[in-house]
Amino acid sequence: MTETPEHLALPIALAEVAKVGFEWTWDEETDEAHGCDFELYERFEAPERTAWWFRLWTGNDEVDGSEFRFFGATGAGDYVGFWLVRPGMSIIEQPVVYLGSEGECGVIARDLGDLLRLFADGLGPAEAFADPSRETQPNEAFQAIAERYAPGRRRSAAEIVAGAREEFPGFSEFIDAMCR
Repeated sequence: MTETPEHLALPIALAEVAKVGFEWTWDEETDEAHGCDFELYERFEAPERTAWWFRLWTGNDEVDGSEFRFFGATGAGDYVGFWLVRPGMSIIEQPVVYLGSEGECGVIARDLGDLLRLFADGLGPAEAFADPSRETQPNEAFQAIAERYAPGRRRSAAEIVAGAREEFPGFSEFIDAMCR
């Protein structure tokens, strides 16, 4: 077993979510998905891997994605991570962003606490990005984690995503400026 560098270790709350894991199934008869298609990494993605992927995703060899710490992905290849935009703030106080495999992107949570609330409500990052108002099945295990690490922050998923987008309205333009 190799030792994980400290700077790549996930925050404790995300590590607890990873232990629980997400369930996702596809019903071929109804052509519907159930659950969340999301997999948390065991640790933050290494900077070299982020640079490789971000250059590929943007088509720009001059960027390295160092302003992000990615911690998970969907089966379709969508990336999710912290955007390190708040100087002097800890990683768990940074906004959480979604970068889709088809170029779509957005801020989905103002910080880790809000992300935990999305998970508790039964939404994964892709679902929060695409339709935060959709009807979901709350996840009891994630609710317990959210209560431990983000007590008293209960709001609807739609309010969480809207608040994040309102606080960071220029994220898409920031990303678009890096794309070639």
